[in-house]
Amino acid sequence: MEHRVNEIQISYREKLSTLKSLSVTNSNEVANLLFQNWDNKTIGLHETFKIVLLNQSNKVKGIYPLSHGGITGTLVDLRILFAITLKTLSVGIILAHNHPSGQLKASYQDKQLTQKIKKAAQLFDVKVLDHIILAPDGRYYSFADNGIL
Repeated sequence: MEHRVNEIQISYREKLSTLKSLSVTNSNEVANLLFQNWDNKTIGLHETFKIVLLNQSNKVKGIYPLSHGGITGTLVDLRILFAITLKTLSVGIILAHNHPSGQLKASYQDKQLTQKIKKAAQLFDVKVLDHIILAPDGRYYSFADNGIL
């Protein structure tokens, strides 16, 4: 009896040179980058969770939309988050999601998820540099700036 299995192929290709990309140094720069790369039509409609992928010099390799949810929440699968992080050989990540309500207070669930991701990231020597919450009106909340990272 013949046993066949799927062939696994993992790849990452840079379309734009990371060496020429933006190097982020503070939450304001990250928030501006996120707002420029967020869908203005849905930022006030439903929650989306994204990760900003960084190299060793905090240069942005890309932004990956991890999940799209409902009005009050979205699910984040850590296995997918770290599959993307590791596949892109990123050494730093910034977490980001929006609150369609405009409320910039980090919820208990937001804090728990951030700590869970941070703990898992340590196993891979990946730094979680911040978690940014965006409001539809252009305001943002930074976990790092508020000392809860």
